[in-house]
Amino acid sequence: MSGYGGSGNWTYGDYLSLHELLKLQGEEREVSSDEMHFIIVHQTFELWFKQIIRELTEAREILGQVPVPEDDIPRAVDHLARTTEIFRLMASQWTVLETLTPQGFLAFRDGLGTASGFESFQMREFEALLGLESGDRLFGMDPLATFRKLAERGGEDAEVLARLEARVQEETLYDSLMRWIERTPIMGSTYGSDGDEGEVSEYVSSHLDAHRRICNEAVEKMSALGDRDPGSVRERMDAAHDSAVAFLIPEGDVSRARAGLLFIESYRELPLLTWPRRLIDAFVELEESMAKWRHDHARMVERIIGKRTGTGGTSGVDYLDATARYRIFKDLWEVRTILVKPQDRPELKSSEFYGYNVDS
Repeated sequence: MSGYGGSGNWTYGDYLSLHELLKLQGEEREVSSDEMHFIIVHQTFELWFKQIIRELTEAREILGQVPVPEDDIPRAVDHLARTTEIFRLMASQWTVLETLTPQGFLAFRDGLGTASGFESFQMREFEALLGLESGDRLFGMDPLATFRKLAERGGEDAEVLARLEARVQEETLYDSLMRWIERTPIMGSTYGSDGDEGEVSEYVSSHLDAHRRICNEAVEKMSALGDRDPGSVRERMDAAHDSAVAFLIPEGDVSRARAGLLFIESYRELPLLTWPRRLIDAFVELEESMAKWRHDHARMVERIIGKRTGTGGTSGVDYLDATARYRIFKDLWEVRTILVKPQDRPELKSSEFYGYNVDS
């Protein structure tokens, strides 16, 4: 590390601030080995949260540009991919914490008081940055309520609240993604061009016609088998089609963002759509890794404390299991429900625009 960055003769300890870092594990309080283990695991989580916020903020800044330079899309994918790997790594950290026995945890649990992971302001920050809405949280809880109460103490707690309040006012990563997807060329028609609205509407209508045909074929096939009630099958297929219509034409108006998303997913083999498709996949993979991390958290807690109430007053494992069902990038998941087979999708127009020849 000598001479790093022209800042002088760094040592390894200086560069990483190890002397300060290694004084933060509670030894001055004479904590047990079990409690130090508990502290280190959670401190490590918070360090990774800091990196996650950095990665997601940079991805949002990239996608918030109008237009987004094509060369920047791979960088956004890289930020998301790194974040996904961090969540996978953190999921594996729960197994390390599982070496703590129930009795080992109970020996120091009372010393935690009301301290809880529920009070992790960095977790609330990256959730807000991603775009998790209060209405989608368990009981529609206000994620900042805890921090408003803590801010009454002033000092750093007040600064944390100010930071979180500023964050929730910013554009979310999900919003920036959907605004970018909204500008996707559909059937060769570019966003805001003459006739674009009609072209997009025609594409959506054609896709829904194909979806309806597939639903009808499914009803006929299942009815022919004779082992299912035709009426109930028809009811399910009608509901599926109604959901497809509501997704693409919410409140009677075509959603160009969702139509763009559908187009990318339907024609994902087109060269021009390679990076858009990879970006969408990166978002889905990220949310999947987050859900698994939350699920593994719940299993670790259940293994150690069973169904006890959490230190922060939550319902413990039941609360954690509910958070594992959170979905932020809802449209990216829902669009998969309404896809049709390649041979049934609308015929591609302006194929040359996408760097693709139907005869090749």
